[in-house]
Amino acid sequence: MEVFLTDGPGIGGRIKTTPEDFIVEEQPQLPPPGDGKQVIARVTAARWETNDLVEHIASQLGVPAGYIGFAGMKDKQAITSQYMSFPVSLPRAMRLDIPRATVEVLYRSRKPVYRGQLAGNHFKVTIRDLSGSEEQAQDIHRQIHSTGGFPNFFGVQRFGILRPITHVVGRYIVAGDLERAVMTYAANPMPGEDDVCRRARQWLQETRDFAAALERYPARLNFERRMIAHLAEHSGDWTGALRQLPEGLLRLFVHAYQSWLFNRMLSERMRRGLPIDGAVSGDVVLPMDRGDMQQRTGIPVTGRNLDKINRQIARHRCLPSAVLVGTEASLATGEMGEIERMVLEQENLSGDEFTISGMPSLSSRGLRRAILAPLTGLRMAVENDLARLSFSLPKGCYATCLLREFMKAPIQRY
Repeated sequence: MEVFLTDGPGIGGRIKTTPEDFIVEEQPQLPPPGDGKQVIARVTAARWETNDLVEHIASQLGVPAGYIGFAGMKDKQAITSQYMSFPVSLPRAMRLDIPRATVEVLYRSRKPVYRGQLAGNHFKVTIRDLSGSEEQAQDIHRQIHSTGGFPNFFGVQRFGILRPITHVVGRYIVAGDLERAVMTYAANPMPGEDDVCRRARQWLQETRDFAAALERYPARLNFERRMIAHLAEHSGDWTGALRQLPEGLLRLFVHAYQSWLFNRMLSERMRRGLPIDGAVSGDVVLPMDRGDMQQRTGIPVTGRNLDKINRQIARHRCLPSAVLVGTEASLATGEMGEIERMVLEQENLSGDEFTISGMPSLSSRGLRRAILAPLTGLRMAVENDLARLSFSLPKGCYATCLLREFMKAPIQRY
């Protein structure tokens, strides 16, 4: 994210001072009730990273983490309400006792909850310590409303805030440099961490003594400890070390790299003055009849259909897109295609690199993603140095990217 849609100064402030300042409620598309093996439940949690929460639930239920179904990743520094499925009996599910979380068992079903099986999310956000005025906030609101949304960037949490390395690990996995992928995740100290974690990572970075590193890494660095323990027993087995991590987290690394490339493409489009709420010749637009912000293919825009396409965009029936590069993702033509090819050339990518031979489950065919994030029901109240916002977004869109337009604050405040 290198540019803003809105002009003028932001209102500053910070979010997530407390988990109650950032409340997320899934708008689900649940599997139907039935006499099946899946238990459908609503899980409300505070300060839980989704992969950690799933691991904790799986451990209590005595099933592999991959058997726990959920629709989407949620922010850690928040109170989140999401729907999950467990392949266990009702009594067993009802005995779940998760710290900082409540589990409301709803019904049985023949089908689990799948990734992406939601319409969107509803957000209630409090921004504290404002430095701007209500008039500035209302001006930003008007600009977003006139555009019909905001740039559909991937938010900062996709890459990490204290340790923005998720996409870097993904880059090394795609490049086949698994040693650097492991060391970037397990070592690689950064200034935002506490002293204990930073010193442990620094020590491993300098010594590569994996057996001794286990004594230095705190228990809360659970995933890092798994990798280190494996390397202490199996020196040089970088693939095996990565396989100690949940499959969902490994996929997230690759997806984060794709997301980082997408953000660069969208930033360049905006820098060139191309619209995000309209199409130009060479674009690829995505139909919005199902509300899917990411799709395998789209409709090419030419001089012959340009006017018709832009009328459809104005009616919210389709949106322009940029590529999430993969082995089969098609690039745009025209100026947007030039932007996409430029970013890929800067990374020495063709798309074939996303066939990951050593870990084929991480391979990605690629997609196209809408570049405008529509929002509904935006309400805002500003009082003194505090703003409260509520709004709904389609699945895959980031609330922090909307808040970024209002706040224009340093990354640490999101």
